[in-house]
Amino acid sequence: MDEMEPIPEAPAPEHKISLVYPIRAAIRIRRKIRNLKKSHLQLDLSGRKSADGTKSALLRRQFSTDGKSQSRLETPKYFNFDTPTLEQVALSSLKRKKKQKKSRPVLYPGNGKKYLPIEHKSKAKRCLVLFIGIVCFQILNAIENLDDNVLKYELDGLEKTLQREVFGQKIAIDKITDLLKDYLATHWHNKPLVISMNGPSGVGKSHMGRILAKHFRSVVDSDFVLQYYVMHNCPNDSDVVTCETELSGMISDMVTRAENEEKIPVFVFDEMELMPPSLLDMLQGYFKLNQSNEYLNAIYILISNIGGSEVTKYFLQNVSNDFLNVPHELRSIVQSSLRQHHGVWDVAEIVPFILLEKSHIANCFLDELLREGFYPDNNNIENLAGQLKYYTIRDKEYSITGCKQVVAKVNLLHPYT
Repeated sequence: MDEMEPIPEAPAPEHKISLVYPIRAAIRIRRKIRNLKKSHLQLDLSGRKSADGTKSALLRRQFSTDGKSQSRLETPKYFNFDTPTLEQVALSSLKRKKKQKKSRPVLYPGNGKKYLPIEHKSKAKRCLVLFIGIVCFQILNAIENLDDNVLKYELDGLEKTLQREVFGQKIAIDKITDLLKDYLATHWHNKPLVISMNGPSGVGKSHMGRILAKHFRSVVDSDFVLQYYVMHNCPNDSDVVTCETELSGMISDMVTRAENEEKIPVFVFDEMELMPPSLLDMLQGYFKLNQSNEYLNAIYILISNIGGSEVTKYFLQNVSNDFLNVPHELRSIVQSSLRQHHGVWDVAEIVPFILLEKSHIANCFLDELLREGFYPDNNNIENLAGQLKYYTIRDKEYSITGCKQVVAKVNLLHPYT
């Protein structure tokens, strides 16, 4: 009894962790979320667009977003089973939109100055400006060179001389001077210039040829101008071979020397209607394009009466019209007549000469009287002009023989009358 046995202590009751309540809470939350989703889907399918539907759509979008968007909602600090109302969701979305609309301010250093960005000058622009300047200088230099070439031949003075001494052929003068200005503007050509003067006898073709030859002798040199009269240089048919050899040698020698001195030779052939066919064939060979450069830098003037009858007929039929507007048609008529004669005129620029009026014949008499030293009496001039024959068309008189007989009529006068 003295020694009492110790009483064993009762074991402490074991505390067990229960999982029922958390699971039930999770199930309830899941059911509520599912019910909310179903109600939102039904509203969307029904097509109603009310303010409540908009708020519920915002709520559904809010639940479907990630954790970052959920943190923006006004949630309580501790967990509860209360869900945010639709008004709260709408207010939070409006606040979020207002925050997104605010533009970010541009921040500058507090003590720094504001400067625009520095524009660096491009070197390419300088090169482009330099290139444009060089091109413009080359163009101006080329234009000045063209002007220098034209001035060298004094074509303005030639035009004034033709207008003063050749009567009634204004269209022909303008055409010839334009052709010469265009051709003599440069020394490089792809073909020679061939001018054919055609028309009836006595209208000034040979006279213009003499004026052209005289002018070019004064501006280039007499060694580079050739006047060839068929009846004078080759009168006999038996001398055709010799004439052909001599003419070919003269042309070749002249164009070679002119090329060395950078000058353009001028060849004036008169009485072309009397030139033998072999000479025409030889001359046509110099008009071709596929030949050396010195033969391309030359001027050939062909004077003939071929096509004169066609010019007279056409002029008399169209004298009532404005003749200044029909030179192209007249050239075509003359060219067809020339091609029937020989092919040497295929590459030629046709310049037709028209009939002269009675006033032009009076000018021819006045010019010849002054040249011979006679006193220019108007009555005497009218008497001389009245001795010639004329075509009369609508109160206008056109000379049949032109100024061909003027020299002969003046020579019959006594020197002191």
